[in-house]
Amino acid sequence: MSVSTPLSPARLDRFARHIVLPEIGGVGQVALAGKHVALVGLGGIGSPALQYLAAAGIGRFTLIDDDDVDASNLQRQTIFTSRDVGHGKATSARRWLANFDEALEVTLSDTRIDADNSAQSIAGADLVLDGTDNFATRLAVSDACVASAIPLLSAAVGRFQGQVGAFAGHIADQPCYRCFVGDAFDAEDCDTCAEDGILGAMAGWVGSFAAMQAVRVLLSGVSALGEPMWGRLHLLDGLKPGMRTLNIAKDPACRGCAPSG
Repeated sequence: MSVSTPLSPARLDRFARHIVLPEIGGVGQVALAGKHVALVGLGGIGSPALQYLAAAGIGRFTLIDDDDVDASNLQRQTIFTSRDVGHGKATSARRWLANFDEALEVTLSDTRIDADNSAQSIAGADLVLDGTDNFATRLAVSDACVASAIPLLSAAVGRFQGQVGAFAGHIADQPCYRCFVGDAFDAEDCDTCAEDGILGAMAGWVGSFAAMQAVRVLLSGVSALGEPMWGRLHLLDGLKPGMRTLNIAKDPACRGCAPSG
């Protein structure tokens, strides 16, 4: 939960470039220090997102990933090095955080997230950022967010395209991620980077954009930057390059967030 604690002189210096922004300011930076973000997936999206969220001064992280680092990950998963190959991603990500900022509070989960444990995995978070690569996990996370009244940022990337959307299905008039994709994808049937390929920098763009949107959500009601943009899906095209935005409508029959769901 959010905690309002004055920043020490060292922390003030560290985040000075944020604090001078009128859209964030001292109040916003203190708010970020009290926030808890759960990252589901520490791969091509989760890696750069974690780096920028840690750099933004988020005070607490829950890191969720059951995979190990592979040599093929190093092309785009920016928190890992050759020394991490063969080690768990969650443990390696915690090591990166400890080296970057020892003041951060970190909780790990290296158990595969599913419908049975998703609510427990994200408990207490102010925001969940999901960068996983299959629909079964994404939908389990979305349903848990709705049930736990936690906002969700969902991000995906492949080849030269990416998407980032903010969902708050626990709010009566707002859609959840299941409203967007429906019920047809509860199996682990997403395309993979190994099959289709991916430009490493494209994952970085999506991850850093997701981090920026996360800051927006976390500062909602606190600073001028805090426009959460619920139900808006941003589509990023690395070939043009360019971006466009779609509005996702709430599905009144959605079994994830409808009143009777």
